[in-house]
Amino acid sequence: MSNQILTDFGNIALFVIVGVIFVLGGLIASSLLRPNRPSHEKLTTYESGEDPVGSAWGGFNIRFYIIALIFLLFEVEILFLFPWATVFGDAEKIEQTNGVWGWFALVEIFLFVGILIVGLAYVWKKGFLDWVKPTTTESSSQIAKGFDKNLYDQFNKQYTK
Repeated sequence: MSNQILTDFGNIALFVIVGVIFVLGGLIASSLLRPNRPSHEKLTTYESGEDPVGSAWGGFNIRFYIIALIFLLFEVEILFLFPWATVFGDAEKIEQTNGVWGWFALVEIFLFVGILIVGLAYVWKKGFLDWVKPTTTESSSQIAKGFDKNLYDQFNKQYTK
């Protein structure tokens, strides 16, 4: 029996080793065969065919990160509902336990969803779901006062034909 287990693990180890060798071999072969002629143009940042403006190290608001983490947390928790649903509807287990299985599964899911609701309430109470809207200092009518519509029309005539 132990010999069979060792040969099964040996087959898996062999496949892993061959896979690693295959990947590394491809990477090494491509680095040896490809031309290597770096230039200033090749080393610049590519942004949809446009020359980059400013630094690539732009700051992102932490709220994007927090919202993404909250989404992932609740999304992963929702994934646990699918296995529960398949086990909950197992008629054989319900029949074997005289219905106790169904009640147990029902209490279990209420407890699970209750914990999710407590987590959502906590996140909501801490204000992580509040999105701070930017305030404008000038109204659009104030900006429009210094706007010359003739220049705008000339520009449009020049570039639209």
